[in-house]
Amino acid sequence: MHLDRRVRKTAGRMVANEPAWLRWLLIGFAFFIVGWLIVLPLVYVFWQAFAGGVGLFWKNVWHDPDTRHAIWLTLTVAPLAVLLNTLFGLAAAWVITRFDFPGKALLVTLLDLPFAVSPVVAGLCFMLLFGMQGWWGPLLRTWGIKVVFAWPGILLATMFVTLPFVARELIPLMQALGPDEELAAISLGANPWQMFWRVTLPNIRWGLLFGVIQCHARAIGEFGAVYVVSGHIAGETDTMPLRVEKLFQEYNNPGSFAVAAVLALIALGTLVLGKLVLKHLEPPEQPESEPLS
Repeated sequence: MHLDRRVRKTAGRMVANEPAWLRWLLIGFAFFIVGWLIVLPLVYVFWQAFAGGVGLFWKNVWHDPDTRHAIWLTLTVAPLAVLLNTLFGLAAAWVITRFDFPGKALLVTLLDLPFAVSPVVAGLCFMLLFGMQGWWGPLLRTWGIKVVFAWPGILLATMFVTLPFVARELIPLMQALGPDEELAAISLGANPWQMFWRVTLPNIRWGLLFGVIQCHARAIGEFGAVYVVSGHIAGETDTMPLRVEKLFQEYNNPGSFAVAAVLALIALGTLVLGKLVLKHLEPPEQPESEPLS
C-alpha cells in the first residue's frame, strides 16, 4: 500500500513538471469530448422531452398504454435478471476464488464471453434454441411454454448481456481478501451458512452492491439482444429502449424523447448511486510513515 502511494506521488511530481499549456490542452480536450459526446446529447434529450411542458411529458409517458406497458416490463424484467445474475455471480466468484478444479481457466474465460459477443448474435442464438423452429421450440410448445416473443426470452437475453458484472466485481475482491477469516470462522464452529452471512458477506457487501448497480444499469438499457427475441410487439414485448426506437420511427418525437428522458433519469440515478458505493470500496488515505533514522 505504501509502495502504491509512493508510485502515485512520483507520478504526480512527473506530471507537475509537464508544461502548463500541455496540461490545459489535455484537460480542455477531455472536457470537449465528454461535453460533445455525452453532456450535449443528454441535455438535448431533456430539452426535447420537456419542450411542450411537464403536462405533455407526463401525457407521453403515462397516458400511452403501450409506453406504460414498456416501462412496467422493463422495471420487472431488469430487477429479475439482476437478482438471478447476483446469485450466479456469488456462486461463480466463490467457486473460482476458493477452489481449484479442472477447467477453472476456461470458466473464467467464458465469463467474459458476453463482453465479446454482439448482443444481436446472442439474440439470434436464443432464437435458434427456443424459437418455434429451433432445437427446443417444438418441445416447449407441447408444454405450452413460450420463450421467444415473450417475457422469458427478454429475461434470458437480458441475463446474457449482464452475466459477468457481479462475478467480475467480486472475483478480484474475494481473491484479495483471501480465505483466512472464513477458515477461522469454520474452526470456531460456524457452519457454512453462518460463515457466509457473518464473515464473507460483510466483507464483500460494497463490492457486491457496486456489481449489482452496474448490472442493473446495463439491464435497463439493453437493446440489441432484446430486439431480436422480443419480436418488438407494442404493448406486449416492447421494453423502454425498444419503445424509444418505435416512437421515433413513427415520427412521434415528443413521445420518443419523453421515454428516453425517463431512461436517462434512471441512468443518472444509477450513476450517482454507483459513485456513492464506490467511495466505500476505496480505502481511506493514510499519512505515510516516516522512515526510521
